[in-house]
Amino acid sequence: MAALPEISAKWSKPRDLTGENVLITGASGGLGLAVAKQVAENGGNLILAVRNVRKTSALAKQLSIASRGSIDVIELDLSNLKSVHSAADQVSKDIDILILNAGVMATPLRHTVDGFELQMGTNHLGHFAFSGLLQNKLKAGARVVSVSSQAHRLAQFPPAKIMDICRGVGEYQPWQAYARSKVSNLLFINELQRRNSKSKKIIAVAAHPGWSATNLQMVGPEMRNQLMMARGSAFFNSAFAQSADKGALPILCAATLADLAGGSYLGPNGFLEMRGFPKYTRASSTAYDQGLAQSLWQISEELTGVSWS
Repeated sequence: MAALPEISAKWSKPRDLTGENVLITGASGGLGLAVAKQVAENGGNLILAVRNVRKTSALAKQLSIASRGSIDVIELDLSNLKSVHSAADQVSKDIDILILNAGVMATPLRHTVDGFELQMGTNHLGHFAFSGLLQNKLKAGARVVSVSSQAHRLAQFPPAKIMDICRGVGEYQPWQAYARSKVSNLLFINELQRRNSKSKKIIAVAAHPGWSATNLQMVGPEMRNQLMMARGSAFFNSAFAQSADKGALPILCAATLADLAGGSYLGPNGFLEMRGFPKYTRASSTAYDQGLAQSLWQISEELTGVSWS
């Protein structure tokens, strides 16, 4: 087995990306925007796939000041398969790096337009469908990066209940649903890598940002109209979390480190992987369960109507 490429102790800057096309979902703020800034500053051509096109178009003008590449903005609502298809159709460039970053966290029970539980529908199924629809636009050796979370370690994911989990049937716990969606991101990446290990057409990897200060933690409380809890989350973020720029580093490293092995998982190197610079890490045993990954893949194809060749 080939040795893994070394990650310097304080890795903080991606390689030169001049001429490379980098598509990022959920790039209108937080981690996605932090990643986009670094890509722009290092010469990459950005494709920002977002729900709020107006807001992101204004941000794109700011990004262009430091950019040596092009910046395109397309509309993508991962909770709506019609929007997912439309967004994929709008991608006109072949992609070198695809970063699946967008997501929602610990929301009350809601369903997508297509009848999926909101967190599984957005965080996993929407990305599964979107990347599948883009498979023929991925260049040979393209890097596909999924953004997971330490919360994936909390997931209880019985194989017999995958369909119910995706549809939000049965008892619902917001944090358990989030954990399941995040372990699904890892199951997807590991299965995608297994399916491409011989052809090496795609290098599938994952990363998590530790505890990073973004608006993600406030979405669930705001949806439940728990304004005090939302303010509390904002306070703890400001007091204890690392910045979005720092949290973006494992994602950037996973996307750009030369010769990174498929199936790699990166996270911060600090205490409990909550903050710090990028390092190699391991996910929970559930994330490496091949039988579970294959079952999830099959059901994801059935629910979304998108198949990988």
